[in-house]
Amino acid sequence: MSSTDSYNKNINFFGTVLVLLFLSPLWLFLIWFSFPKKKMVVAIVDKTVLTTAGQEHVSFNWILLQEKFTKTNKELYDQSQDYYGFFPGTNKNFELKGLERFSSQQLDKLSEDADLAYITDAYGIYKNEWYEKGDEKERSGIVYGGMSDQDIEFLSGMKNKHKLVISEFNCLGSPTSPIIRLKFQEVFGIGWTGWIGRYFDSFDTTINKELPKWLIRNYKAQHRGAWPFKKSGVAFVHSDDRVVILEKDIDLIEEYPKIVSNQEGQSGYKLPKKLEYTFWFDIVEYDKNVNHTIADFNINATDRGIKILEQSGIPSSFPAITLHNHSDYQFYYFSADFSDNPIDLRTAYLKFIPKLSRFFYNRRDPMDRKAFFWEIYQPLVTTILKNNYKKIKGDHLDK
Repeated sequence: MSSTDSYNKNINFFGTVLVLLFLSPLWLFLIWFSFPKKKMVVAIVDKTVLTTAGQEHVSFNWILLQEKFTKTNKELYDQSQDYYGFFPGTNKNFELKGLERFSSQQLDKLSEDADLAYITDAYGIYKNEWYEKGDEKERSGIVYGGMSDQDIEFLSGMKNKHKLVISEFNCLGSPTSPIIRLKFQEVFGIGWTGWIGRYFDSFDTTINKELPKWLIRNYKAQHRGAWPFKKSGVAFVHSDDRVVILEKDIDLIEEYPKIVSNQEGQSGYKLPKKLEYTFWFDIVEYDKNVNHTIADFNINATDRGIKILEQSGIPSSFPAITLHNHSDYQFYYFSADFSDNPIDLRTAYLKFIPKLSRFFYNRRDPMDRKAFFWEIYQPLVTTILKNNYKKIKGDHLDK
């Protein structure tokens, strides 16, 4: 080996070592720590909190922490405390600290103080999962859940004060009442069709024990006791208990639902052109005079599958991210469980960690839900929050 080759080899070695040292967790934490905190008052509503981990809003807290958005000038947000909704305790005790306990004056004050509202989940807590009695794959009575009149009053106040509102599935579906759902539609120009759906990696009841029993029972009741499915596919469920199944190869050209982003989504919100989505979603309609979409779900069905969808009034393409982003107010609706992702909150303390995200998930595995967090949720919500912070700072300067 020549002296030049040896020199280059040493340079490459030391360069690699320096890069690895720079990217070590300690350095990334120190860089994160050195960045200034940014106060942005956020009102999070989550009615589906089984544990203090706050799974249904932890993804949002990850971004608040990564970007160092704070509730006061100094205090960071705590995912176990800083929200309105269901608070789990020990020995099956719990506290209800939702907006239902607020007067109209208190709701108006909250909408004055808050810079944004995020309804991460209104599905609620049910008796079989909370008290751990009966089959959790079956439906049961509700302990707490559904959007309330107070939620709508608060969100309306946010809109009237030209604030940012973010909401997502499941806010409009059961157990939210039809009256509250209609009020939400009147305020924000978006409504639920009654349909929700999800991809399942197997419809074989002898293999997939995660299939909801009520899903199977309702389908059989509508098809003379038949359940002919063995492969993977997509299940659609209506609020009136109708069930539609599209099976791989037979009804689907591509087995996975895809989120497909348009040019605005890709350039303005850093979304990928398309990504498979394998968890729960809902099908909504929106007022095109008020809102528009930056991404849509696409079900790539065969002729047989398209016919089945058409017979049930289910579109093969429907909104994934709907928004209204103007000076009067900002509103986003995510038509899926966007903030429910298996993300480690501790990684939020590491600055620039999104640039290393490709090491944290398997892009080739559509069932790896961490891919959704890193490719869609993190860039999307980070962009929304940063834009909102700039607006807040601008409003303060104007005053």
